[in-house]
Amino acid sequence: MASFDDLLEEVGSFGRCQKRIFAMLCLLSLPFSGVYVGIVFQGFTPDHWCRDSVLVERRQDCGWSLEESRRLTAPLVNTSGVLQRSSCDQYEVDWNTTELSCDPEKLDLSRVAVTTCKDGWEYNYEGRKSFVTEFNLVCSDGWLVDMYQSTLNVGFLVGSFAFGYFADRFGRMKSFLLSNVINVVAGIAMAVVPDFISILVLRAIYGFSIKGGWMAIYVLLTEIVGVKYRRTVGILYQMFFSIGLLILPLLAYFITDWRWLQVAITAPFALYIAYYWFIPESPRWLISQNNSSKALEITKAIAKENGKKLSLNFEILTDDEAESTSASLLDLIRTPTMRKHTFILMFNWFTSAVVYQGLIMRVGITGGNVYIDFLISGLVEFPAAFLILLTIERIGRRLPFASANILAGVSCIVTAFIPDSMFWLKTTVACIGRLGITMAFEMVVFVNTELYPTCVRNLGVSVCSTLCDVGGIVSPFLLYRLASIWLELPLIIFGVVALIAGGLVLLLPETRGVALPDTIEDVEFPDRKKKNQENQEMKQVLKNNEAV
Repeated sequence: MASFDDLLEEVGSFGRCQKRIFAMLCLLSLPFSGVYVGIVFQGFTPDHWCRDSVLVERRQDCGWSLEESRRLTAPLVNTSGVLQRSSCDQYEVDWNTTELSCDPEKLDLSRVAVTTCKDGWEYNYEGRKSFVTEFNLVCSDGWLVDMYQSTLNVGFLVGSFAFGYFADRFGRMKSFLLSNVINVVAGIAMAVVPDFISILVLRAIYGFSIKGGWMAIYVLLTEIVGVKYRRTVGILYQMFFSIGLLILPLLAYFITDWRWLQVAITAPFALYIAYYWFIPESPRWLISQNNSSKALEITKAIAKENGKKLSLNFEILTDDEAESTSASLLDLIRTPTMRKHTFILMFNWFTSAVVYQGLIMRVGITGGNVYIDFLISGLVEFPAAFLILLTIERIGRRLPFASANILAGVSCIVTAFIPDSMFWLKTTVACIGRLGITMAFEMVVFVNTELYPTCVRNLGVSVCSTLCDVGGIVSPFLLYRLASIWLELPLIIFGVVALIAGGLVLLLPETRGVALPDTIEDVEFPDRKKKNQENQEMKQVLKNNEAV
């Protein structure tokens, strides 16, 4: 009886076929980035103030600038120690009965009563149409912008569980096909529905399907390549998300209507539907479903494309990595070491999502050139993957993982106190923070897999990663609501949370060069497993010497 890993060595661990599949599937991460952080452009909130239709007509007659008419509409308010025109209040004046010349400087409005906006808002923006300006989601309705991102993460949360079941029950590629069909329908529907509540519902469905499909393909990639290529393939697959971040501002620059931008982000998923007929099902999954004949047929096709021939006649195949059906949620917290690992990993998943998503969305509210700022911050993500690949086998996992979180935390706090006048220094330090949290986000995935035993490894990753989606639900509320109090307050919160996460990582064991645990006992008593491993190696050496 041979295992699938034995067969994979015969056909090629990462041959031409796997490289073709890898190249095709990496394209999936490109539009996923647009879905995940498209709110920066689709939900862009420009400078705004209360609208007064009489003043709008007078501005046209007198040739006033927007600022001159805004002076007659919006009172000065103290925002974080700075006096500026209010976005949500207006002078309570009936301009139809008030004498008004074309010289607004003559009017003294300092003692006039103030009220909330009654006739909508005016926006100071250059042609960009976001759902914020279309539905007037400002002031008391500003929380609905937060909901746009939070409903996506609610969809992520439900989709992770649902598609995890679908992929294990019906196969990776069928789940992927279903995901893309839903993506196309929900994504295009979002671009045409007339009301915002429908958009939120469709946004949740969009998140449900896209996250599930993305995860199913991540699993498929790791199942068709050799063990030594899995970590590299997984990291590079995530790196294509960063490439998508560079494409997104270019798309948004030329497509200024949020609805058409939604169509552009959704369109690639129609192409991915065709992948179902060009990418084979996971042979490892087929083996787990007792369909070895089909698994062998697909593996022979992979061997042919790789230019290999099977030298052995594999009649019966087994999967060494089949998950135990006895895995239980209680196994993750029943024993002291497992409990410690679970809570620390959960907190790190939560932190990575909150800080990463928060830093990206912050680009849209800092007041700079949103396209250039977004592009610069996206560029700094590329060194993250290479730094991980360079350090994890030389230094280990724990120190780079902890350092990435601490670097992100310190950078966020320092950025908050750098004055806006030192623009490039503030941008540079913020980008360093973005680099740190990107590294932490990419590392938590495989560190999670290495700390859990085989019997609960998949369950452990699934449960811990749900905190990523919880973090995504919380992040927009933290960012937008706290920023309305003080623009830099979210950065301080992000920094503190990241520093705590980095400190907790130092409590985890180092996993470089350590065999993956097979049982919970291996996790609780690692020295015993190490000693048994050394004894096995010694017996093998003695056996080899006797043979000589």
